[in-house]
Amino acid sequence: MEIKQISVFLENNAGRLAKVTRTMADAGASIRAISIADTADFGILRVIVDRPEAAMKALVDAGFTARMTDVLAVEIPDVPGALARVMELFQETEVNIEYLYASLEGDRGKAVVIFKVQDVEHGRRIVREKGLAVLDGF
Repeated sequence: MEIKQISVFLENNAGRLAKVTRTMADAGASIRAISIADTADFGILRVIVDRPEAAMKALVDAGFTARMTDVLAVEIPDVPGALARVMELFQETEVNIEYLYASLEGDRGKAVVIFKVQDVEHGRRIVREKGLAVLDGF
């Protein structure tokens, strides 16, 4: 099972981020990971929530431009070099990374890295072959 990521296109206006997060909250969706990238005119908010279908419907109903995509979530140790090893693995196996963002899991000593890759299934297989945990949700 893939993890569903919602990407929301936001104008760079005060209050837009508050409105989108409130819309998802009112739909009963809890944010698990979040990232935003901006340009001069707009931003792209990327979120992983526990109820992606409900969040997506609420966002579209509220007039937001949004889309849902599959991403790969990999759990790695929170130690120096762990991410570099995954990057090198992807380089060696020609997994193209479009973007990534990460989150720490509190005091568990783990990090979760969200990868947008061209072929999620190929990336999942490569990571599992190396003994890393691929998450189906978090």
